[in-house]
Amino acid sequence: MQRKKIQEAMARVYFQKMTPTGYHEIEEEIEQLKKQRPAKISQLKAARALGDLSENTEYSTAKRELRHLESRLRYLNKQLQYAEIVKPADTKTVDLGSTVTLQFEDDDEQANYTIVGKQEADLQKQKISFDSPLGQALLHQEAGQTVSVQAPQSTYKVKILAVQLTPPEELD
Repeated sequence: MQRKKIQEAMARVYFQKMTPTGYHEIEEEIEQLKKQRPAKISQLKAARALGDLSENTEYSTAKRELRHLESRLRYLNKQLQYAEIVKPADTKTVDLGSTVTLQFEDDDEQANYTIVGKQEADLQKQKISFDSPLGQALLHQEAGQTVSVQAPQSTYKVKILAVQLTPPEELD
């Protein structure tokens, strides 16, 4: 009976889609934070040894920094626990891991974007989330199609000029 309840609960869990590169980046950040942890604990011990904790700002700061680091570790571990790694398929349709060349119909500007998971999105690096308005409009479309994007402020159209699979090393 207990096993059945757990299986039903797991069926309702929402897994975060991400590329293999995004998963690897989270693993690297976890490793960096784990390396910082002993130093933070040493700072806390040294600050505690200074005496009265009620007026000890070094202690309060060290404690807050350690809590922040451990909170970030828990968050990142949950990200990995509930990650669904989507390996880009070599198809002609837009999917996670695809790089698309777009032409915006209102000003004829062209741009290249890589479709990634929510956690990986970084507009500075031309990476957009599959869950963003533009990402949602592009998913499962093919080159040559014109799609309408429902953005919060307005609606605009983009033409998909090319779709290509992004090699994993370029997702970094």
